[in-house]
Amino acid sequence: MANIKSAKKRILVNAKRAARNKAIRSKVKTMIKKVEAAVAAQDKELAKQALTVAVSEIDKARSKGVIHKNSAARKISRLTKKVNSLS
Repeated sequence: MANIKSAKKRILVNAKRAARNKAIRSKVKTMIKKVEAAVAAQDKELAKQALTVAVSEIDKARSKGVIHKNSAARKISRLTKKVNSLS
């Protein structure tokens, strides 16, 4: 453990931020899995609803800096392509 007060605070702040980022990343992954499951089940309506929720979560993660903007765009693009392939 650090001896300097500011270093102790950094450790606490970093742990808190890491936990927040991990929770957000986990939520994004879950939403992506829901979209992919709906696509695999050939359920067009469920896939579209899940896509809307997933895109929202990905955008939130991007705006908070948890994932890079290009990574977010790539994930959204790939999911949209999968859902559109059901047509």
